Amino acid sequence: KHTVNLDNKIADVRVKPFTLEMGIKFELHVTISGKKINVSEIPELSIPEDWMRDKLELNFYKSEQGGGGDVANVNYNKQSRTAVITFVRPG
Repeated sequence: KHTVNLDNKIADVRVKPFTLEMGIKFELHVTISGKKINVSEIPELSIPEDWMRDKLELNFYKSEQGGGGDVANVNYNKQSRTAVITFVRPG
């Protein structure tokens, strides 16, 4: 149990455990060029778009599959189910 001051109002809050949803495995199709990766056929998941961008970034950040690196930008298009991942350095 904690007491938090929010905008000059005191709120008592309590931490409760919760269950995270099970992970979802899916297959991605990629086209690679020096500094960018074009990802297509991204499955439609019922998660916010910013979560999908985060998942894509984490997938390609220093990936163990022989690629990846520091990600500069993830441009995700939910409607076309595509994304362009841009890396900080080519490789």
